This record gives sequence, C-alpha cells and structure tokens, in this order.
Amino acid sequence: MINIAIFASGTGSNAQNIFNQFKAEPKAHIALIVSNKDDAGVLEFAEQHEIPYAILGKDEMDDEETVMATLEYHKIDFIVLAGYLLLVPQYLIKAFPSRIVNIHPALLPAHGGKGMYGMKVHEAVKAAGDDETGITMHYVNEHFDEGETIAQMRCDIAPNDTADDIRRKVQALEHEHYPQVIKDLVKKLSK
Repeated sequence: MINIAIFASGTGSNAQNIFNQFKAEPKAHIALIVSNKDDAGVLEFAEQHEIPYAILGKDEMDDEETVMATLEYHKIDFIVLAGYLLLVPQYLIKAFPSRIVNIHPALLPAHGGKGMYGMKVHEAVKAAGDDETGITMHYVNEHFDEGETIAQMRCDIAPNDTADDIRRKVQALEHEHYPQVIKDLVKKLSK
C-alpha cells in the first residue's frame, strides 16, 4: 500500500478530486492531509472524510525532526502538493526524491516562481496576452516551479476571456488530469 500525503493551503478542490480518485484504489490511499494554515478549507474536508491531518506552519516546516516524525508516523511514501504555498524544505526533497509532485496553473516556465499562484497567475496570463495556457505537473525541487516537468495540458484563451474565465478553464484541466497523473506515478512506485 502506497500512503499519500496531500499538502494544501486552501480549500482543497484538487485534494478532494485526488481523494475521490483513490477511494477505490487498492494499492494506494490518502493517509494524511498537511496544511500550513489552521483555517484552510481542506482541513474541514479531512475531518468530514476522517482523514488524519496535521497543521504545520512555516516554523514547524523548518523543524525537520517534527515534520519527518509526522510523515513517518503516517508511513508516507509519496507527497502531492495541491495548492500548497510554502517552499518545500530541502530536507524533505532529499527524503522523498522524485516522490513530491506539484501542479502549477500555467505552462511553465512561463508565469511561475515565487508569488505566482492562484489568480495572480491567471491575471499574469491575461496581461501577457497569451492565446493559450494550461497546467504543468512537475517534480518538486528546491526552487518554486522549477522541478522536472512530468506533463502539461493546454487550453485556448479567447480574446474576450477574463482572468476568471481562464481560472475556470485551468481548474477544469486540473480536476481532469492531476488525479490521473498521480495515479500513474503511484502505480510505478508500487511495482
């Protein structure tokens, strides 16, 4: 059994889709939700579905012993970032080589990096006049949005699309593709 931890900072719509993907999966399951915010909506979701969770703010994430003990207690094998806003510490990347994945709501390397998340990304895409955008799923390294790309999916942007229209298109791609990409990666681990 592959135990997955989902790290999220917000409402957790991607976390919910990932959870739904793995509900009936015999070889993997969501074993832990981690949030850096004690008021994140994803924690309510975790409670509703009886998923253990941990609140690890920036100070706690800097404490390697605390974080690793939490992940070891839940026997975590794989980490999925789903709207997680903190930079993943180097010790965690070393402990989970090629086993931490992230999704970014644009076609990296465009519109990525520190401070580029959520509506900020969609507003930047609109301001740049891009005629397409999409999602990038990538392994996590020590820099924001610079890890090796796993997959990208694209969608067109109409000239009259607002940043919110772009958000909706991108979120539809996230919900359709991210859980399946994770499932494929987890299958490789379980072999």
